Amino acid sequence: MENSFNSFDNMETSIRKSSVIQERINLVSTHMYKQFLEYQHSTINCQETFLKIIDNMQATVDYLKQSFGSRGVATDNIYYSVDEAQTVLVLHILWHTISFTTRWNNQPQALFRGVEPPMISGRIIAMKGDFNEIVKRNPKNELQAVLEQEVASLFVPAEKSKTGIIKINHLGNKEFYINQMDAPREFMLKVIETICGGGIYHEELPQKLK
Repeated sequence: MENSFNSFDNMETSIRKSSVIQERINLVSTHMYKQFLEYQHSTINCQETFLKIIDNMQATVDYLKQSFGSRGVATDNIYYSVDEAQTVLVLHILWHTISFTTRWNNQPQALFRGVEPPMISGRIIAMKGDFNEIVKRNPKNELQAVLEQEVASLFVPAEKSKTGIIKINHLGNKEFYINQMDAPREFMLKVIETICGGGIYHEELPQKLK
């Protein structure tokens, strides 16, 4: 008789444990499913934005060639290229090279929003230099190599009605809010202005080594 009671207690304990596991796992799976849906939508929006940047790039290159050509400057080194997967765009403007990429949008990733909930978003990274050369510097951690050359990033949320966010490095990651319709053009132009609006200093040895 004692063995029967023990068996009943063990079964009741097992049921309680299973119930707790099921409840906790349901909470986790619900949370992850919500993130997954936001990730899917933000990735689609992000890729659409990137394709629009590519579309705008042809007109940009044409205007650059017209502008420099009218000033008697050779325009052979004004062009752009896109990889086969359409995840990397490299723009050449005379002595400047600018790259844009949507790589590393391979899992739900959120932008920290302070007191607001984190925003699941896709990300387009703009960097100074040729993407293909940059990633060769650190083949074991290509993203790290890219982030070291990052100029700005555009974060694209899951909902089309929500504004995108541009963060520019040299402005202390100051945020600029932009509607998703204008984001492809404005982000591209902001990056070009940031990189080409500056200059390149001659390299010199530090004073103590002279």
